[in-house]
Amino acid sequence: MNFKDLNINDKLIKILNNNGIIKPTPIQEESIPKILNGLDTICESQTGSGKTLAFLLPIMQNIDITNDSVQALIISPTRELALQISEEAEKLSEAFNTNVLSMYGGKDVGSQIKKLKKNIHIVIATPGRLIDHLKRESISLKGVKSIVLDEADQLLFMGFRNEIDSIMGEMPKKYQMLCFSATMDSKVKKLAYRYMNNPSLITIEKEEVTLTNINQEVVKTTDRWKQASLFKVLEEDNPFMAIIFCRTKRRVDMLEEAMVKAKFNCKKIHSDIPQNKRERIIKSFRNADVQYLIATDVAARGLDISGVDNIYNYDIPESVEGYIHRIGRTGRAGEKGYTCLFIDPKNEKMLKDIEEFIDKKIDVRTVSIDR
Repeated sequence: MNFKDLNINDKLIKILNNNGIIKPTPIQEESIPKILNGLDTICESQTGSGKTLAFLLPIMQNIDITNDSVQALIISPTRELALQISEEAEKLSEAFNTNVLSMYGGKDVGSQIKKLKKNIHIVIATPGRLIDHLKRESISLKGVKSIVLDEADQLLFMGFRNEIDSIMGEMPKKYQMLCFSATMDSKVKKLAYRYMNNPSLITIEKEEVTLTNINQEVVKTTDRWKQASLFKVLEEDNPFMAIIFCRTKRRVDMLEEAMVKAKFNCKKIHSDIPQNKRERIIKSFRNADVQYLIATDVAARGLDISGVDNIYNYDIPESVEGYIHRIGRTGRAGEKGYTCLFIDPKNEKMLKDIEEFIDKKIDVRTVSIDR
């Protein structure tokens, strides 16, 4: 199947082809026809499976550029994901001269208000900044035809339930709602069904898109020797590009300080770092000027950066789903990937839960360090 079979406009297909995208992914094949037909849709598919284009392509195609009102609203849990969606939307907007505006904290509110006075067709926003504009009455949602909750599980996990309720209260009586997420538990479905009209449910199997091309290993160490073990592994692997995950902002700060001292080419991102600086760091990483990106889960959520060979879980994630989200940033588009998880004895239960979930025993990697 190709994008022409999915009734995607030739102008959009040309942009996709120019960006090296020829064949739709499973989630795109399943969801695009339903979205084009105006159906409410819930889509569960792993990070890196092509969810962003799955909703952007039909939304972009359904925009009426002669209508000056905001016609599509995409809500993202983090600034980084909102920025990433905006970059993809800007590429596609050239097909029909569609006007796209991203709004999130860290960006000047005044410039956003100025742009909203012109004809903006698609708004990509984080909940907090959108609420801010609604309170200022600088945006109206009464012309919105389609609303997307992207990474809906994280919107709930990060405590945006009240904001979502407030936003939905500003919507017109009739609209199309699309709910996309890597994981779709009962709480997410309950939130979605509350605002949806007989939605179609699409689920793409996790293993199909996430685990097939990823070689997973675990290093069993102690908290005292974890840093030395990581450094040894990095020296042995010397990946082209890698992301290192830590559990907290403080852990990110401490590890980055140690890695800089040890002469590793690295940068850190977390929510305390100013937005414009984070954007510069991510751009440097994307351009392969930085070898190691050290991040918290929230800061790295939704990052889709090609060329990431390896994922290192310096700290074990808080949930099995968190592990799947993290490792899904490598092994994309048919490429091989590698992940390494560092655990101490108190993490054994979570390791067992992960192994049960992926139905596989993760190989133990032996690391020799000077003690």
